[in-house]
Amino acid sequence: MTRALYDFQLDPLLLTALREDLGQAGDLTTDATVRPEDRARGRFNFRAAGRVAGMDIVRRTFALLDERVSVTAHHEDCADVAAGTCVATVEGPARAVLTGERVALNLLARLSAIATVTAQAVALAAPHGCHIACTRKTTPGLRGLEKYAVAVGGGTNHRFGLNDGVLIKDNHIVVAGGVEAALTRARQTLGHMVKIEVEVDTLDQLDAVLALGMADAVLLDNMGPDVLREAVARVDGRLTTEASGGITLANLPDVAATGVNLVSLGFLTHSVPALDIGLDFEVL
Repeated sequence: MTRALYDFQLDPLLLTALREDLGQAGDLTTDATVRPEDRARGRFNFRAAGRVAGMDIVRRTFALLDERVSVTAHHEDCADVAAGTCVATVEGPARAVLTGERVALNLLARLSAIATVTAQAVALAAPHGCHIACTRKTTPGLRGLEKYAVAVGGGTNHRFGLNDGVLIKDNHIVVAGGVEAALTRARQTLGHMVKIEVEVDTLDQLDAVLALGMADAVLLDNMGPDVLREAVARVDGRLTTEASGGITLANLPDVAATGVNLVSLGFLTHSVPALDIGLDFEVL
């Protein structure tokens, strides 16, 4: 089950996207070629197989342009569909349907791609009891939607921002004067509800974190399967273990098999190609 997408969350982003497209002059092409009374129907067709994510965005995009536009979803978010599947039909005043086409398609294609690749990663990791998480490597302004798409794909959301979790990385440790100083200050400063994760890239650093006993999770960065397996053995269930860095769908099964609790994948949100989805029209 995924979290809800509320109109008050979607509207600021969608209005920004529509303003970017329409500017101050509006849709010059549509307004010049289509009469106000014309009506049209469009079908959102998946030209490639994938997992649907973003149907509420499609509905809301057209509603903001003209409440007379209706969107009928044939497949809701989380559905896996084959190439050639019509996932939704949009119908109403042709001007609004044409004007909202690109914003709706861009976001549906982006989020569905993220959900599709996340689902592939989840399937590869699941046999080993390993979970898949995203990162903060998201498109500026789209983080909430992209993390929603990860959840639709069956993945786990890492922290949403700097304000909802502590991840002490290598640069924090350098500036703080060492891992002990960083962990001690963090523990003294934070409330009991905030968990602390520490990034390490060697087994010696891991041993130092374990000896201090103040962390809740450890990020094992850029470690190969053999080192990861040894790291998991040394942790022995005392901390949540997260592997990250240099992990692809090709080597993910080997990483998951090391026993880490979860794998975080930046490419889920920073470099997944948009899914091929088209909006094909017919005049009413």
